[in-house]
Amino acid sequence: MAATAYTIPARLARPATISKSPAEQRQRVIQLYREWYRSAPSIVGVYGLSVSPAYVRHAIRQQFEHNRHVTDTRAIDVLLLKSRQEYQECLNVWKLPDHVMDMLSRPYQTPRKTFLQKFYQGRDEEGIRPAASGVV
Repeated sequence: MAATAYTIPARLARPATISKSPAEQRQRVIQLYREWYRSAPSIVGVYGLSVSPAYVRHAIRQQFEHNRHVTDTRAIDVLLLKSRQEYQECLNVWKLPDHVMDMLSRPYQTPRKTFLQKFYQGRDEEGIRPAASGVV
């Protein structure tokens, strides 16, 4: 008999709130990060992932670092809401293991450079293709 995970969805539910100050937003971001960080071992266990909790924590850190540059308060509130929703869906086992692995292994692209930025830098990485790339 396979072990099943049961959760109480209401225990993770939080009302959507709008931050009153940047300090409050910062506290909410830190709290959400801590919740994600602490739940890494349970995510690995519940979904039977073939990765370590350290890898999950590293992926969570990357996702938070990816949005570090955002300064608009409304955008931060939206990001907090979406992350809280992902957290709730993940811990309530409303996702499949493939969804969780996709969430953890999302590659974050560096912003594309304009022609002038590449010109000033003196190189064009996109213009250089290895001979064995198969791209004509």
